[in-house]
Amino acid sequence: MVTFANPKAPVYPRLAQGKSWDEMTITWTSGYNIKEAVPFVEWGAKGGPRFLSPAGTLSFNRNSMCGAPARTVGWRHPGYIHTSFLKDLWPDSKYTYRLGHRLPNGTQVWSKIYSFKASPYPGQDSLQQIVIFGDMGKAEADGSNEFNDFQPGSLNTTNQIIRDLKNIDMVLHIGDICYANGYLSQWDQFTSQIEPIASTVPYMIGSGNHERDWPGTGSFYGNLDSGGECGVPAQTVFYTPAENRAKFWYATDYGMFRFCIANTEEDWRPGTEQYKFIEQCLSSVDRQKQPWLIFLAHRVLGYSSCTYYETEGTFEEPMGREALQELWQKYKVDLAFYGHVHNYERTCPVYQSQCVVDASDHYSGPFKATTHVVVGGAGASIADSAFTTSNIQWSHFRDFDFGFVKLTAFNQSSLLFEYKKSHDGNVYDHFTISRDYRDVLACSIDNCPRTTLAS
Repeated sequence: MVTFANPKAPVYPRLAQGKSWDEMTITWTSGYNIKEAVPFVEWGAKGGPRFLSPAGTLSFNRNSMCGAPARTVGWRHPGYIHTSFLKDLWPDSKYTYRLGHRLPNGTQVWSKIYSFKASPYPGQDSLQQIVIFGDMGKAEADGSNEFNDFQPGSLNTTNQIIRDLKNIDMVLHIGDICYANGYLSQWDQFTSQIEPIASTVPYMIGSGNHERDWPGTGSFYGNLDSGGECGVPAQTVFYTPAENRAKFWYATDYGMFRFCIANTEEDWRPGTEQYKFIEQCLSSVDRQKQPWLIFLAHRVLGYSSCTYYETEGTFEEPMGREALQELWQKYKVDLAFYGHVHNYERTCPVYQSQCVVDASDHYSGPFKATTHVVVGGAGASIADSAFTTSNIQWSHFRDFDFGFVKLTAFNQSSLLFEYKKSHDGNVYDHFTISRDYRDVLACSIDNCPRTTLAS
């Protein structure tokens, strides 16, 4: 946490990938509204000339919340959230930056100096490392107790990522961000906790039930899980390169990766706006540049053998894979990640609930089917996420513990998947994928192109 003599000074910078690969966004919080001080970022390549980029300012008020406690005992003014866009970055170059506010009397208030590395260009054949998890939350670093101590593993996950930060290029947190649940001060606690990470590498988020759900607000689920926030703090405190930030679905590229982030708190079924986005995201990728195609969502739209989904008789979010599995198969989605269930599980490459090939620690050759991964054990309580005792054919590896996933793309044809436990950072499950561009083009299950005898 950064401490300033001026209580209104900028705090908690959060990087995010922009709408193009050569753009980085910086979001931070301060006590200055736009009439009190002008926000900006001073930045430049390490050792090079400095530039000033303006920042926009957003906030929200009590009436922006949808219900209690966010509108009542949980309300606290969030301050002012500023976002600046740094453009025309050179790939893989190191940049430094600091956050500034210019007061009416000409005084300038500064943060400390931070640094980041710009993204590689699309298709760049270089080492690229991505961390993925859901459901982390926050905890008290000083060991003090909270009224609802629901995220006991979050500090271990945070600290493991910080320890390995020099070997991480991007973090994807797929929903259930901080479990503020309507107590707005918890967003500051969370952004303070992740500041060493989010100030250095892009920290991309997705929407979960604890950010969005509230009855009568357009949420796909009418539950009370957001504590009356109905998505407003999440979409304001963090930037995402979405066409409509309230919708919270978007695509982002990083080097050899294409990530399609869905929002399971909005309807995803065929014919909906989100379904059209998902197909467009998957179909528009150039697999010669982004050979690794990844689908992410908070709720399990694929496969989970936790007792919660077993009781529903679906082993998934109802209407999940039925709606989307043809898209995953048609567009050869390598991996699909989910949170919501607070454990870890990896399937075989699976299609229509059948293993297309046996699960393994190495896959090679043409794509056969998507491997589905639940990685919702980043910090929130695992007490209610036990696995079924039934023998599930497609469930290959399970772990009832806190952890996260790291993907390492070595080049265009080699990808390493690692599941690490948060208490020690060691690898407990892994596999590799090896293939070349010809393998990506080859037909797969139910996706063999029509042929002709013409020559």
